[in-house]
Amino acid sequence: MQGNLGTEHREQLWKILEAALGAVRGSACVSRYLRTRELCEPVYLIAFGKAACAMARGVLEALGDRILDACVVTKHGHAEPLPWPVIEAGHPVPDEQSLEAGRRLVDFARGIPSDARVLALLSGGASAVLDLLPNGVTLADLQALNGWLLGSGLDIASMNRIRKQVSLIKGGRLARMLYPRRVLCLAISDVPGDDRRAIGSGPLVPDEDLQKPLDMAVLPEHLRTIVSRGTPAPAPDDPCFEAVEFHIVARLDDAKRAAAEAARRLGYAVEVETEFVSGDAVEAGARMAARLLRSASGVVHVWGGETTVKLPVSPGRGGRNQSLALSAARVLRGVSGVWFLAAGTDGTDGPTQDAGALVDGGTIDRGEAHGLDAADSIARADAGTFLEASGDLIRTGPTGTNVMDVFLGLREQARNG
Repeated sequence: MQGNLGTEHREQLWKILEAALGAVRGSACVSRYLRTRELCEPVYLIAFGKAACAMARGVLEALGDRILDACVVTKHGHAEPLPWPVIEAGHPVPDEQSLEAGRRLVDFARGIPSDARVLALLSGGASAVLDLLPNGVTLADLQALNGWLLGSGLDIASMNRIRKQVSLIKGGRLARMLYPRRVLCLAISDVPGDDRRAIGSGPLVPDEDLQKPLDMAVLPEHLRTIVSRGTPAPAPDDPCFEAVEFHIVARLDDAKRAAAEAARRLGYAVEVETEFVSGDAVEAGARMAARLLRSASGVVHVWGGETTVKLPVSPGRGGRNQSLALSAARVLRGVSGVWFLAAGTDGTDGPTQDAGALVDGGTIDRGEAHGLDAADSIARADAGTFLEASGDLIRTGPTGTNVMDVFLGLREQARNG
């Protein structure tokens, strides 16, 4: 009986996750916004990020033949059929296609009449899939910098602050490139506090912090020279920003709200946790699992956030959500009637095709039955190998959105069979 109960509640948590993702899917959010806006004039379309294709499809649904031309760039494996060519590029580490996308964007922008309207679609991953480098900075330099940042344990704002130094697109530079054209930017927020300067590294908005010297002390010596070759970003009072109108069409709170509504429809009581889950993934997983063990029965807990993982020299398989979920599973070990799900809303977790994991009180025993050790797997950033053995990885495929991570927990009283 316990096995069937577990299957039932796993399926329910999966339905709740699907509802959360559906509420922030790029196609629906963009189409809905444009229909309320009643944008009638023709536009040139620029879209880049993990949700670029889904967002572009939303524009197509709303505007149809009013789109004069488009430049669309997304992550490898996230392309969808569109009337225009789609460039696929590297993420989380940029590749040659990322720089080719940057060159294509420059050519595209130059071909837009100066009095035309530009519709820009921005989503998480934009920092990696499209870039243009200052003189003296190579792709190898950019990859070395991004590789170090991803394993540094720095938060997304700190990483983007450094990335902006070595780009001719980030930090408001795209706004300068498009000026004097009028730009409407619709964004899906993948950053805490919906900071416009951090979404896609802020290509269309001013950033006063870029006028201040960067603290180079956080960087290894070999990366300081690379960063020092950057060019100045436009000042916050640059007239190029007056031509940009910026709106966020989907955010983490929307996904959390949809998850809570779905859970209530399924008959659960709901606790929407106000905490923004951040910091070390292993510590966060243990903390949320402890909270779940204190819960009343029949309650679904909904959290959101984005954690970090400091990677060892040779990391194994997995991402922050897999490390977080395996850490939670260690706390939940041996407890019946408890489930915890951690997933990236973009459908990927680190350099894997898995979105995250859905663990329970039996996860650790199932993994150990295959000769694996959870603590060792976490230490080696190899949580994915353990969770594959335990049967707890979850895969959504590309979701057409990216609003950071969603965490769901359920504590249910065990039933006698």
